[in-house]
Amino acid sequence: MEHKAISLEDKFGKFSDQWSPKIIARMNDYEFKIARVEGEFIWHSHPETDETFLVIEGNLILEMRDGEVHLGPGELFVVPRGTEHKPRAVRECKLMLIEPVGTPNTGDAGGSRTAMQDVWV
Repeated sequence: MEHKAISLEDKFGKFSDQWSPKIIARMNDYEFKIARVEGEFIWHSHPETDETFLVIEGNLILEMRDGEVHLGPGELFVVPRGTEHKPRAVRECKLMLIEPVGTPNTGDAGGSRTAMQDVWV
């Protein structure tokens, strides 16, 4: 077995599509996903799980029905399960998502913006 650190810079260099999370690691039943985002996403929630957002580069706004959270590089926020939210970024933002295996990016909303599952980079 090869033991090697995961380079976020290297992984982000392998794709340019936005709002399409890519898995970079799995720990037990959780996946570490990275994504490039810009503009607005859709309102959605995850009824069965919390969702963690960690900003790597840029700025992210997490809108919720009762307020919003602004995140910069190195900042993290956990959206509680069942909380409707809509991420947005004025300029491209690189982020990491930490969530259970198989969690769709559009949660309970589904639709055309749902990314393919189990895509590794």
